[in-house]
Amino acid sequence: MTTNASSAPVRMGVAGLGRLGKRHAMNLAYRVPGAVLAAACSPLDEERAWARETLPAPRLYADYEAMLDDRELDAVWLVTPSSLHAEQIVAALRSGKHVFCEKPLSLDVAECERVLALSREYPHLQATIGFMRRFDPSYRDAYEQAAAGAIGRPFMIRSQTTDKNDPDGFFVRFAPTSGGIFLDCTVHDIDVARWFFGNARATRVYATGTIALHEGLRACGDVDNGVAVVEFEGGRLAVFYASRTMAHGCDTQSEVIGTAGALAIGHNPRANRVEIYDAGGVRNACTPTFFDRFEEAFLREAQAFVEAIAVRQAGRADTQDAGATLADALEATRIGHAMREALASGVPVTL
Repeated sequence: MTTNASSAPVRMGVAGLGRLGKRHAMNLAYRVPGAVLAAACSPLDEERAWARETLPAPRLYADYEAMLDDRELDAVWLVTPSSLHAEQIVAALRSGKHVFCEKPLSLDVAECERVLALSREYPHLQATIGFMRRFDPSYRDAYEQAAAGAIGRPFMIRSQTTDKNDPDGFFVRFAPTSGGIFLDCTVHDIDVARWFFGNARATRVYATGTIALHEGLRACGDVDNGVAVVEFEGGRLAVFYASRTMAHGCDTQSEVIGTAGALAIGHNPRANRVEIYDAGGVRNACTPTFFDRFEEAFLREAQAFVEAIAVRQAGRADTQDAGATLADALEATRIGHAMREALASGVPVTL
């Protein structure tokens, strides 16, 4: 996607400058044509100091509401704690700004529904949720092949999100606010399944899990390995696996099975195309984190968001694929919440 060179640049403000926020800020500042990173916001002095030293002279704010009052901004990009997303999206829309928000829209289904209802009052504003796999070249290629009928009618998806084990306990510290392993990790796989299944409605959810390494998760009812099965309308099925304990790295992969074939995406989580032959066998290095695996997808979703805003600002009628909508995020949260309920109760949940 390329932004019309004659259109005015989209002036962006980033809220949240943690590990992922810094990456997004660098993309918007230096790698997204048509975007200008004009402002950055963080309540932390050290994060604003990083922005002052690293980014191209953005206006810096310690308060999100103050950044929204910046009349020179066209859009905000939220990389803030999940508990803040819903209210921050609402505030952005009410201030007349386009908004991109990292997943999830909210950990609460009713909150998602409220934000979606309010967004309908602002049809001229772009609101996108960051399910970046839709922009990963491999997932996109598989989707286009499936849509073209290459594997017949897709009826089964197997998909996983698994993180490299962190012995320092980051996931244990994060667990009280993460929403649990399914809402934090598996929502990406849920979005992939809904995408390939043409937004089919989920009808029933089964889930179970175990604590293999991180006993500290037990205190908040979470697990470090979970499995879920989701039934979708039309006899379609999805099987999901999430893990915090992989030894080899971040291993994200999916398989789409159809009536005339199958598509496998990322079965070998290669860091690159180098293979190592030694006394231990033949192997390759793996992607260590989700950002390493999806670096290009993060960049492409930013480019798509800026292009969608440019289309709206120019008043053009053509549509742009800007990624997952608020409605998509609502359904991912609804299904993820059902997984958590099924895990806790030990019984299936009907949607």
